[in-house]
Amino acid sequence: MADLKALSEAIIKGDQKTAVDITKAALDDGMAPGTVLSDGLIAGMNVIGVRFKANEVYIPEVLIAARAMKMAMELLEPKLIEAGVQPIGKAMIGTVQGDLHDIGKNLVVMMLKGAGFEVVDIGVDVAPDAFVDKAKETGVQVVGLSALLTTTMPAMEKTVQAIKGAGLSVKTMIGGAPVTQAYAEKIGADGYAADAATAVDIAKELTN
Repeated sequence: MADLKALSEAIIKGDQKTAVDITKAALDDGMAPGTVLSDGLIAGMNVIGVRFKANEVYIPEVLIAARAMKMAMELLEPKLIEAGVQPIGKAMIGTVQGDLHDIGKNLVVMMLKGAGFEVVDIGVDVAPDAFVDKAKETGVQVVGLSALLTTTMPAMEKTVQAIKGAGLSVKTMIGGAPVTQAYAEKIGADGYAADAATAVDIAKELTN
């Protein structure tokens, strides 16, 4: 049988070829796709998340691990759908209006996918109304807002208010370099994450 511990190690090291080879072997062996996902890919990304929080690895290592996971997921995704495996939650992430930064957003998207979420990435410079429309259309449970500039932080407040005003039963979480827990409380956001690994924890809390 394919070795899922080795798969998780391949993800941690960012070894794309090994990750893909073991995923393929596991599926050929008839292993349940949900097991490959949870005990292989998610287990590896969880380790990366813990190390990232502890400053034992940095953004480049996280991106390399996420890339290996993405390659393996391309094989796994159709099988998960066939098997009816449900994501642990559905999240939407975007950078707010006036802000074009996306490295932090992309990192959060990858970490959420690595944790088993279905993620809708709505891009950068997104107007409050666009967040509302897309949240309605996709039925997400949590909406993440990113901003890297102090000048675009007010757009976060407008977006949170627009989501509340639309009567959507979605939770909001915010993050980005200038953002703080105090600001999240001030604008009425449901959660704040200082980094991508914490964003996963907050998203899990908000969707439970």
